[in-house]
Amino acid sequence: MKKISCPGFKAAGIAAGLKKNGKKDLGLILSEVPATVAGVFTQNKIKAAPVLIDIERIKQGLCQAVVVNSGNANCCTGKQGIHDAKAMAGYTASALGISENHVLVASTGVIGEPLPTEKIKEATPGLVKALGSEGFYDLARAIMTTDTVPKIVSTQGDIEGKTFTITGIAKGSGMICPSMATMLCFICTDLKASPDFLHKALYNATERSFNRITIDGDMSTNDSVIIMANGVSKAVVQSSTQNHSFQNALDKVMISLAKKIVKDGEGATKMVEIAVKGALTDNDAYKVAMTVANSNLVKTAFFGEDANWGRILGAVGKANVPVEPDRIDLFFDDVLMVKNSTGCGKTAEAKATNVLKQPEFTVLIDLHQGNGFSSVFTCDFSIDYIKINADYRS
Repeated sequence: MKKISCPGFKAAGIAAGLKKNGKKDLGLILSEVPATVAGVFTQNKIKAAPVLIDIERIKQGLCQAVVVNSGNANCCTGKQGIHDAKAMAGYTASALGISENHVLVASTGVIGEPLPTEKIKEATPGLVKALGSEGFYDLARAIMTTDTVPKIVSTQGDIEGKTFTITGIAKGSGMICPSMATMLCFICTDLKASPDFLHKALYNATERSFNRITIDGDMSTNDSVIIMANGVSKAVVQSSTQNHSFQNALDKVMISLAKKIVKDGEGATKMVEIAVKGALTDNDAYKVAMTVANSNLVKTAFFGEDANWGRILGAVGKANVPVEPDRIDLFFDDVLMVKNSTGCGKTAEAKATNVLKQPEFTVLIDLHQGNGFSSVFTCDFSIDYIKINADYRS
């Protein structure tokens, strides 16, 4: 397995006994020097305690560590949850010898149960001891819940002869329909940048990545995407061209992570791009794409490899955007299945069915009304999704 790191950062992931299965469940990222920081968080009105704390702490623009647990979301836990999240950050700060205000915290797992802070307190010294420059895989495993694989991506770019690195990890498999991010994502870069620049770059990348995926139409209470920049590479953004170089690299990392989440959707067997063109506006196209992508009837048809195009057109019609009912074309990859809202016959359906047997394919919807375009990524809806979520707490 290729070793992945980011200069000036260390990471770790250990088992602290938070999960019943004994797997890794406590992780840490440390910048060797204070780093500028930015973040985007869930727009769910119900926010977990760590999200509320991070929203405030991130305003200072500096961060040196992020501590994260899986197995418990620390959400809907009242004042005690806030106290516990701060305690979790405090244990980490004390063990590292840094300011508690420079420690962010994140949690993922079951909602409504108290965070077992004593287990975290006992495990924190071992977590700090486990820190290493190549500890990102252990960290990625420590934040998994129903994920089946760790999700980690790294890339490099160049600014005036100075190489910078961006390394990101993410977790997410279910409860994914973001309006900002995925469930959890942590990004490290050795670039030097201001908090304002990082926020703009992160927002733009989020719009192109995590805001373009859906697993099941449910928005998490714990969604957090955090980026830290420690500047050790000496690469600095000082012009629009340099900005473009970094933005492209960040987009690449986050889009790749977003697709990994869709591929690993709970019980998923297929990743499907829903592309919509010919809308009056890009926003209209996005609404149509997300409505189709979140349709349970469409997603179950994908799982059954059934080219049931009527379900797709039905979803288009409920997206609450202007459409001409008799002008819609529909493609499965390059197979024209529907022309002017009318099926193209059994031969086309047979070809479309073959497309649906592939692990990845595209559904293209042409509304023939304007120049608006958008695309999103979704997955199929399988029997295993029901099984996973029916007994998730047990």
